[in-house]
Amino acid sequence: MQPIVGTYECKIDTKGRVLIPAALKKQLISVGDGFILKRSVYEKCVELWPMNEWNKMLEKLNELNRFNRKADTFIRKFMAGVKIVDIDDAGRLQISKDLVEFANISKDVVFSSKINLIEIWDKDLYEQIVNDEEIDFGDLAEEVMGSINNYGA
Repeated sequence: MQPIVGTYECKIDTKGRVLIPAALKKQLISVGDGFILKRSVYEKCVELWPMNEWNKMLEKLNELNRFNRKADTFIRKFMAGVKIVDIDDAGRLQISKDLVEFANISKDVVFSSKINLIEIWDKDLYEQIVNDEEIDFGDLAEEVMGSINNYGA
């Protein structure tokens, strides 16, 4: 799958519909076959998974032992609030009320690429996370990426 690229701002209406920006819509249509909306594990945002990426994740989850209490609890929490969605003919995505509430989405929304999926944020929360001065991005980059020797190769 081609990575999804970009950060896009848009508005959500009172019914939870978001008009997908054209540049993002073009990328999403190319991955096709529907999408999954779900709660993020770490942040107060919603994730939009292309169905093929979601199916890969389900294969990994299916390998977990459901007679292990922690694995069983993880699966339940990971799957909480999961919805199958599509982009409608008008180019809109419907975000259910429970997911809008989970992510504290008000009016302004940010779609932010995360390689093979999209995070959907309330704009104010997104700005807080991205501009968090407590995290030194240079130190984080070194810690996470510093051992990769083939960068740019």
